[in-house]
Amino acid sequence: MSDDAREAFVASFEVAAPDGPAWLQALRKEAISAFAAEGFPTPRSEAWRYTNLAPIARTAWTTAPATAVALDRAAIERLSFPVFACSVFVFVNGRFEPALSTPRALAGGLEVGSLAAASIERPALVEPYLGRLARSEGAPVAALNTALFADGAFVHLPANTVVDAPIHIVHLALPGGGPTASHPRTLVVAEHGSRATVIEDFVSLGEARMLTNSVTEVFLGDAASIEHVSLQREGADAAHLAALRVRQSRDSRYTGHGISLGGTLTRNEIVAVLDGIGAECELNGFYVASGKEHVDNHTTIDHASPHGTSRETYKGVLDGEARGVFSGRVIVRPDAQKTSAQQTNKNLLLSRDAEVDSRPQLEILADDVKCSHGSTIGQLDEDALFYLRSRGIESVAAQALLMRAFATEITGRISIAPLRERIDELLLARLARARAEAA
Repeated sequence: MSDDAREAFVASFEVAAPDGPAWLQALRKEAISAFAAEGFPTPRSEAWRYTNLAPIARTAWTTAPATAVALDRAAIERLSFPVFACSVFVFVNGRFEPALSTPRALAGGLEVGSLAAASIERPALVEPYLGRLARSEGAPVAALNTALFADGAFVHLPANTVVDAPIHIVHLALPGGGPTASHPRTLVVAEHGSRATVIEDFVSLGEARMLTNSVTEVFLGDAASIEHVSLQREGADAAHLAALRVRQSRDSRYTGHGISLGGTLTRNEIVAVLDGIGAECELNGFYVASGKEHVDNHTTIDHASPHGTSRETYKGVLDGEARGVFSGRVIVRPDAQKTSAQQTNKNLLLSRDAEVDSRPQLEILADDVKCSHGSTIGQLDEDALFYLRSRGIESVAAQALLMRAFATEITGRISIAPLRERIDELLLARLARARAEAA
């Protein structure tokens, strides 16, 4: 595999490494060394068997500019979710833009803002966490983010802080003069007894070739609760590589919703470690792919303590020559007795040329557990279509109705109604576009 990208990224680090305190600079140097040694993974690696990064690896990417076009708050609000009032924090090509953000009053000591600033001004809140879950060794894509992220989002929930309004983080990718790459970073620290909803919204403007390489780390203290919505809706020429790492303490609850609606290549890699007694984890995912798009969801739920509960449901709709990949791994460690784990993957193929590789996996090393997994790949139910058409519903509308029902199992689990409704609208529009492209 060509290593143009590796050489370009290493050279850019050597010429102009991002700023930061000494401890962060040491972390960056370790990360760029790991990336330089390994480069982008290839299909020879089992974890990347079905996803080929050769088109990314042979491109000499340049760092996305800090600003590329004139934007205003009104444009950002139209781009985001205007249907409910919440704080919006905007990051352009990975850098915090206060002038475009609309932060409302932050309750109970909640802190949201620039990760670069927090690493200098609040090191005691950042240094113990940043890079602790997204390790560089054996993870060259995440290592590249650690080396090159210029800024990012920092969310800190002090103990027993309850935030009712969602925290909306918009990661906006803007094009440069050629193929450009940005490295968004997010760190969420929820101390014991805290609760919040965090939305990460990945959007791109323009149709230039772009690479988004994001890393999100989420730490939950005892009895903390985070609902996390990750919405990826970038352009047709965008590639999106995302790493999400979660660590849960005793009686904590993490609920993740991952929605992928665009991009030529998308890889979502999630690792959640239930590292406390009674921790609960729920992972929900939905994606739509058409044309020759490729979407890979790679998840690991690691039960490291007893009395843990996990529920995972991923669904995909594919048309044209699109390809989907689901690799879901549930690990139950020897000491994680009384674990309850359930994993489901369902895929809907709308054309003969679409393809899905599904690999649900259970690794059970304890003997007092309740675990199950399953996978299905199929087409629209012909009997259901016939029934709807016999009731006077036109064929296209009948197909749309069945696809919406297929998606609702996932979107219906989002707890905030206006957000759920808005994502439903985006999903339906994307499904309609996929059908139109295939026609």
